[in-house]
Amino acid sequence: MTTTADTRTLVTGGAMPPMRRRRKFRWGTLGRFLGLALIVLAFLGPIVWMVLASLKLNVQIYDPSKAFIFDPTLENYGTVFDPRRGNYLVYIWNSFFVAFMATALSLLLAVPAAYAMSRFIMNKSAMVVLLARIIPGVSLLVPWYFIFAQLKMTGGYLPLILSHMFVSLPLILYIMMSFFDQLPEELEESAQVDGLTAIGAFFRITLPLSVPGIATATILSFIFSWNNFMFALVLSGNATKTLPVAIFDFIGYASIDWGALMAASVVVTTPIMLIALFTQRYIVTGLTAGATKG
Repeated sequence: MTTTADTRTLVTGGAMPPMRRRRKFRWGTLGRFLGLALIVLAFLGPIVWMVLASLKLNVQIYDPSKAFIFDPTLENYGTVFDPRRGNYLVYIWNSFFVAFMATALSLLLAVPAAYAMSRFIMNKSAMVVLLARIIPGVSLLVPWYFIFAQLKMTGGYLPLILSHMFVSLPLILYIMMSFFDQLPEELEESAQVDGLTAIGAFFRITLPLSVPGIATATILSFIFSWNNFMFALVLSGNATKTLPVAIFDFIGYASIDWGALMAASVVVTTPIMLIALFTQRYIVTGLTAGATKG
């Protein structure tokens, strides 16, 4: 009489199938998962709290039992865009205009300068630009304010744009230098052999290939200008007030309107978060440019 074990032996050709091994529990995998969860919580926790607080009344914000279960309201956003508290559409335009102009002018100056420093190895000029990056911008606020006050330019757009360019220009320059370093010079030499001038090879060959680096520099420079608070606080006026300075108006001497403050913070951070979300591919590509050179 043939048993089940004998039948299994005949089917498998006389060899018993190997028994499945139990997977060992890996503490390293658990540690990486917990570390990643803590990092995500640390970054997303304040953002989630900010969004939830913007939908609460001030009484609900101070009530722990209303942390996640509450009746949402848009009253705080109505306070933010109330013309009696300030014209936030104007503040949004001011932030966009200053960030756009500072970024555009910095690109116009920094991209050709980065190309020249990369191709002609201008180490001394690069060190000067690096020094400008090392110096804290806040240390120059008093000289800037004194100079612009003597020229009667305080409160205008030009002081804000120039002060933002002091940080944006070195940032763009160093990003583009790294990107130009990884582009082979043989491409430009071949273009010149075909009849192009050095400037023509730059505009028709090198510049199109450096679009990811330009996109990265543009995004980071725009984000810096949009979020800048200290320069705008000192150098702006009532007509040129930007969003970060306008948020400061919700902080009073005796009390803080947390609901309106969080709603205004959502208004400030939402455009930047959307830009970073849809352009993260360019940011990663540009920041890693030159990392594998050589």
